Amino acid sequence: MGVPLRRRSGGSVYHESTPVAVVAGVVESAWTGRVGRGRSLRVFPDGCVDLVWDGRGLTAVTTVGGVLRHELPPVDWTVGLRLRCGVGGAVLGVPMTDLAAGATPLRELWAESARRAESRLAECATPAEARSVLEALVAERIRDVELDGLPVAAARALRSPGARTDQVAAELGVSERGLRRHVRHEVGVGPKELQRVLRFHGFLSRVEAVARKRSSLADVAAELGYADQSHLGRECRRLSGVSPGALVRSWTGRNVPD
Repeated sequence: MGVPLRRRSGGSVYHESTPVAVVAGVVESAWTGRVGRGRSLRVFPDGCVDLVWDGRGLTAVTTVGGVLRHELPPVDWTVGLRLRCGVGGAVLGVPMTDLAAGATPLRELWAESARRAESRLAECATPAEARSVLEALVAERIRDVELDGLPVAAARALRSPGARTDQVAAELGVSERGLRRHVRHEVGVGPKELQRVLRFHGFLSRVEAVARKRSSLADVAAELGYADQSHLGRECRRLSGVSPGALVRSWTGRNVPD
């Protein structure tokens, strides 16, 4: 689930932390969200899967094809674990291509273990307690899971500006078809689409720099490997539904040309 542009917005607070060592191989970060008020949250694609407890149920939230709306319930806090890009299929136990974008109840995938975890989560009084339950659930899940390191390595390589899928496949010792099969199983899309998502996510991480006038949209486009600022604009609209300038304005309120 995409990281919000601002860590504080509309009474909400979002905080990330390092996961415990036993799950660090598959979990990128643990996070806590203090909702403030129930509302629809705009979620941008990032190639990852989040395991989310929102006080009502435990879900796997995924999006790689474009922006989606995720309903935040009117609760005091939510807790999640963001799985590393490239491990979703192995950890969840299903090909990521089988999951629709959005929230899938985890009990549909993990049955009894997810139901037990939901019972324990419902009794947690603090985000820290809930996070420990989630980490224990994932640790139990991956104990007998054989992870495929190739999609993780591919995602890392595809983040580099100018990376070509044929070169990435050759470096990893597989054919382009094999690379596509591995990545689709673990992420839900092929390498080229994943590369577009990761590049867009790189832009989102630089929105604050543009808002604070430490960089320009043209400079960011060149830095990330877009052909030009217009290319960034087209990709931003496709993956977020709005222009780059609109995303910057949503961060700061300042007028920024597209």
